[in-house]
Amino acid sequence: MFRNTGMKRALFIIFLFSSYVASAQFNQQALENRIRPDSSLTNEVHFNFYNFNYVRNYEYTNDFHDGYTLYGTQLQPQIVYYAHPNLAITAGAFIRKDFGRNGITDAKPLFSLKYHKRNLTLIFGSLEGGIQHKYIEPIYNFERTITNPIEYGTQLLVERKKFNLDAWIAWQKMIDKGEAAKEEIVGGLSTETTLAENNGWKLSFPAQFLAFHQGGQIDVLKEIPISTVLNGAAGLKLHKEIGTNITQVYTDNYIAVYKDLSPDKRRAYEGGFGLWLNAGVESKWGSLVASYWKGNNFISIKGMPLYESVSSNLYTNGLKQSGRNIVSLRYAYQKELIPHLYLDVRFEPHIDLDNTDKQLQFNHSFFLTYKQDFRLFKVMKKD
Repeated sequence: MFRNTGMKRALFIIFLFSSYVASAQFNQQALENRIRPDSSLTNEVHFNFYNFNYVRNYEYTNDFHDGYTLYGTQLQPQIVYYAHPNLAITAGAFIRKDFGRNGITDAKPLFSLKYHKRNLTLIFGSLEGGIQHKYIEPIYNFERTITNPIEYGTQLLVERKKFNLDAWIAWQKMIDKGEAAKEEIVGGLSTETTLAENNGWKLSFPAQFLAFHQGGQIDVLKEIPISTVLNGAAGLKLHKEIGTNITQVYTDNYIAVYKDLSPDKRRAYEGGFGLWLNAGVESKWGSLVASYWKGNNFISIKGMPLYESVSSNLYTNGLKQSGRNIVSLRYAYQKELIPHLYLDVRFEPHIDLDNTDKQLQFNHSFFLTYKQDFRLFKVMKKD
């Protein structure tokens, strides 16, 4: 996939930086909405309400990421039946409304069956997906929380003190016999293993994998070949808990890879890699993260377009730039304003080092999230 000298240089750089750089992304827990079986709620019916309000504005004038604004709200009302100490069944809806556009932007049904025992959770239906997979941004774009947050399929979660696993597969496009379309499947896994933990220090090894397949045997588009693409990442994370005002400093560093496994290769590059190096601090005044991305022939399945080597912009679509060098300094202020209501404000400027004028560009975001669970009634079973 890459030359040996390039790989050696990448390994040298990541360990050189790991002595003083720190976190790949902000804390996203306030944006997550996880529903799990609970033995204390057996036979109860609950109403789970989730509301995500967003403003995300890209003040970009570059060749790899368009400048635009996303502004609107999402609702996810769900009925949850805790049928057994190890089983929860949910049914509800996802509704998205973009401001400035007539009607509802998107609406989907939500159904899931969740089995949970000890440290294992099995989900069938609508997944705990999106940012809850915990991929790094070059592999999985945070913006998908707004544009494509719902995934349907099967998911296996293992959550232990020193090991976490998220393995999943989502069916994106089903086709019928003779349809003029290709079926689409995406899936992957995300793991983190704690290597050492002592006196506030924590060293861990994250590994991530994402695959996309487009094909099928019953479509009529035989002129379009099968397509299979892989993204992956692995690295080291070093975190240190400090105190009250400065709560934590940390370093998250990854090597990311891309590989086209399609029989008929039609993409600009067959393989590539990138370095994702970060340095940051969490405090009562907010989170500050410095990041550096060095990409080489890198193409992403669902990552942020800014980090790719092939443009998907409106006016520069298909533009190729093998090497990408981007430095960013990102700030986030996150606070629970009142019980169940969470504020998240972000400002994320960056400089493209390969741009001759080194122009400073930025995106900024404002999020308000409300989530709460309401008990409706208990199902009384006959003896």
